[in-house]
Amino acid sequence: MDTEGHQEPRATRNAPVPPPRPTHAPGPDTPQQSRAAEFLSWLRAPRPTALPGIWRLGHRPRPAEEPELIPGRQLLSGALIAFLCGWLVWSLLWNGYLGGWWVVPLELVTPDSWRSGDDQFTVTVVWYAYYALIAFGIMVAVGRIGRWSEVWRRYLAPRRRRPEPPPAQAPQEDPARWPHLRAAGAGQAADKLAAEAGAGRMRDVDLARIERAWQSVRSGRHPLDTFTRAVLSDGAAACLHPSGARDLTTRTARHDLRTGQVRLGKAADDRRNPFAYRGTGLALGPELLGTSFLAVGPSGSGKTGSVIRPLAEALCLQALAGRAAVVVVGAAGVGLGPVENYDVVIRIGHPDSEYDFDLYGSASDPDEAAAVLAEALVGDLADPHPGGDSRRSATVLAQLLGPFKAVHGRFPSVPELRELLDGAQGPLNKLRKALDESGDEPMLRELDARERQSGASGDPGAQLADRVALLDRPAFAGFFDTTGQAQPFSLRALDHPVRVRIDLPERGHADASRILARLVLAQFTASAAHREDRSLFACLILDDAARTITPEAVRGIQRLRSANAGTVLTLRTLDEVAAPLRTALLGAAGCRMALSGVTPWDGQQFAEVWGKEWIEARDVTDRQIVADEPLTKVSHFVRKVITGKAPTAQSVTVRQVERERWSASELAHSVPPGHAVLSLTTVRGEHAPPLLVDLRG
Repeated sequence: MDTEGHQEPRATRNAPVPPPRPTHAPGPDTPQQSRAAEFLSWLRAPRPTALPGIWRLGHRPRPAEEPELIPGRQLLSGALIAFLCGWLVWSLLWNGYLGGWWVVPLELVTPDSWRSGDDQFTVTVVWYAYYALIAFGIMVAVGRIGRWSEVWRRYLAPRRRRPEPPPAQAPQEDPARWPHLRAAGAGQAADKLAAEAGAGRMRDVDLARIERAWQSVRSGRHPLDTFTRAVLSDGAAACLHPSGARDLTTRTARHDLRTGQVRLGKAADDRRNPFAYRGTGLALGPELLGTSFLAVGPSGSGKTGSVIRPLAEALCLQALAGRAAVVVVGAAGVGLGPVENYDVVIRIGHPDSEYDFDLYGSASDPDEAAAVLAEALVGDLADPHPGGDSRRSATVLAQLLGPFKAVHGRFPSVPELRELLDGAQGPLNKLRKALDESGDEPMLRELDARERQSGASGDPGAQLADRVALLDRPAFAGFFDTTGQAQPFSLRALDHPVRVRIDLPERGHADASRILARLVLAQFTASAAHREDRSLFACLILDDAARTITPEAVRGIQRLRSANAGTVLTLRTLDEVAAPLRTALLGAAGCRMALSGVTPWDGQQFAEVWGKEWIEARDVTDRQIVADEPLTKVSHFVRKVITGKAPTAQSVTVRQVERERWSASELAHSVPPGHAVLSLTTVRGEHAPPLLVDLRG
């Protein structure tokens, strides 16, 4: 069965479409029953509803506010003193030092003849039972005074606590029996899947993929009998991804495909974190990435290894489950995961690259192609206000792309576009002659306008030609083909669960890499926002977004939230973004991360966007005690000789003040290595305040 989005177009430069990769099988050294038990335990594990960003697998909710705790030393000393006092009272009672009044209640309820009778055994039992009752009463009173219950909860109970097995679930609620399929009339498919899970032939990706296929049945896009036949025929391997893979070759992070989360670390047990988050796992999923994610930190702070690679891995797993389409962009060799984790790997500038990249994004409209290409070429130079150079550049490009496509039926290659922008008379005359012969008056007017403006003051044509020249290098001679000899990959394939990696030629071609990064970002925001099927989550991961953020890119990122899409961007510093766009970029990204080592200037930007909060401030004032009486003066003098300090009295003032959640100085100097401060926003508008996160936890 082909579920929605499970048809993936493949495009190669010089090679045919490769056959599907073999299915990744479980390790041979793991027994089948052990795999089944592990899978079923994972499937049945509790996943309670939690605050944004909390790792839900096995999570135990905590109270929102921290309970008032007594200091440990004070608690233990108080419990010991209470015990000694209770022991003293019991000793005095037992030895008769307090008189016999405490036996009066027993004498009042028992007759004298009974106490002086022959049945001494019964009398002895009653007396010792009465002693035990008195001792129990003393213990209860002393325990309440000494807070023994708190001592038990804090120090003894954790040592005796055993792992709690998940509660047994009723058959109609057991997820391993697929109750929702049975309720909808797919009992045979449910039986087959339950048998596959019990036999150890199902894994988390299979579960997520089949659940995705079932959603397409429930939405009416595919018939129930087709789904049932696929499950009965292939079992856990039903509805496979077009690559044929059922898992990634390697995993480096913890994933939970039932919730779609990937764990990045642990919220630190720090007073600046809300109590409900302290010590809990921190995870991200599509509901958070859908608001876009921005991470800022210097080189070596862990952006790629601790953030980018886990997120790329998670989205590749989501793609195998038919839930997502992911494009990962970075410099060649930065560690974005094995090649086997991706369906399409575009190594621009590398002679062995199997795939090419579509410079025009498969656009058929010259104006659309010109707008995206202008954004890539001069977007970083454009005026951040409307009407800047980017629009004029788009007009120039449209004046050339339209006539060229009308004559040749395609857009120009990089060398051809460079000649046209340079104003070479040979190519322009050929275009004019062909348009004259075809009688295409609108395109002739476009070409005339271009020739009139060429060379005039303020004409961006020369600047565009210089930028295109960066792509017209011998290293890129086999790329960006538009002649039809190859089928370059286009980001319009985001309607399918495709996994794409684009390696940029940073070494030796840094400026060209920035142009290509802006081009990918522009094509992604345009394609993701105009998809017909938005049920797939589309995500662009851009490792090192320096000099790629433009005014149009910020507007495009803001539109992605409603299109079930998002971006993940990293920067070494906010100085790599034009000053007028820094605040806008921080506002466009719903999830923001400041890693250890950011500069105070970057910290100031984060401090402003995170705002302030009301806190309770305590002012303690020490006031020296002045004694009037002789004995008091002597005692104060002795105390000062012993302690070296004069006797003082403290005055405490409590007031509400407004202060920054994280100040620029704290972000720059108080975040430990391997940590980051992260704020979160979901697509539904839920917020998590800035949290100190241990990325190694």
